[in-house]
Amino acid sequence: MSNRLPAVVAALALLASCSSVPPTRVATPASAVTAPPVIAGPHGDDNLNATAWAQTAIEHDLIYLQTYRDAQSRLLAALKDRQWDALPKDDRLTPLKNLKPAVILDIDETVLDNSPYQARVIKGGGEFNEADWAAWCKEQRARALPGVVEFTQFAARHGIAVIYVSNRAKDLDQVTLANLRQVGVPVSGSQAFLGLGTFVDGCEQVGTEKGCRRQLIGAHYRVLMQFGDQIGDFVTVLANTSAGRETVMAPYLPWIGTRWFVLPNATYGSWEPALFNNDWSAPRQQRHQQKIDSLRFQ
Repeated sequence: MSNRLPAVVAALALLASCSSVPPTRVATPASAVTAPPVIAGPHGDDNLNATAWAQTAIEHDLIYLQTYRDAQSRLLAALKDRQWDALPKDDRLTPLKNLKPAVILDIDETVLDNSPYQARVIKGGGEFNEADWAAWCKEQRARALPGVVEFTQFAARHGIAVIYVSNRAKDLDQVTLANLRQVGVPVSGSQAFLGLGTFVDGCEQVGTEKGCRRQLIGAHYRVLMQFGDQIGDFVTVLANTSAGRETVMAPYLPWIGTRWFVLPNATYGSWEPALFNNDWSAPRQQRHQQKIDSLRFQ
């Protein structure tokens, strides 16, 4: 501090001497006035903060750990209760008596972390497309999310089947099963993965909804718990609007945290198209504006 003091005093003296001389104003011709250059900044990306949070925030990992640890602490009690079932009423078509126990897990952002794919999309400036997504799946590089390996291994040790129901295309079944085995979650065989396109006799598939596959599982298993990052992982959503999503979940709110365990995914999901009338054909900027219009400011 003492070495800087003389310089400060000198600077103050110089300012004082300058202040006694009025500044000279030079008129600038109007023709010489130009607008400041416009510096192009980075374009905003709707998914940047969400993906950065998923990859870097310790809070993200703690939520997953908390969820799977809480589920594990409740699992054996659910196993002992012969009337305990986590299938919604529309999917429970087979009586529970003598059914083997199982848990159902979605895969993407429930078991496997696909944030590197989202990061690639952001860096490339594009949007999701099936070809790039399939290529990422075939790399088999997705990592397990926190807590899921311990939970699923605990379930398997207690004789509970672990079944993965995913909207990954059925032709990605082998690479998906390989990725699941690689991260250490139990995989009992090819029937452990029910992908999009799985045929269920007597059940009409509605878009990407998972109801038919849940019914197929329910014919053979008493489902103790379900895990997912979308409400469509738990129940069929016929009206994908904000109001429709709330309505379909209302009867099952008591199941949240006991039979159904919902995991965070701010990077993608059916909640997003619900904000722009499910119209992915609309221009990107229009969809962006509709999402802004959905925000609350009070």
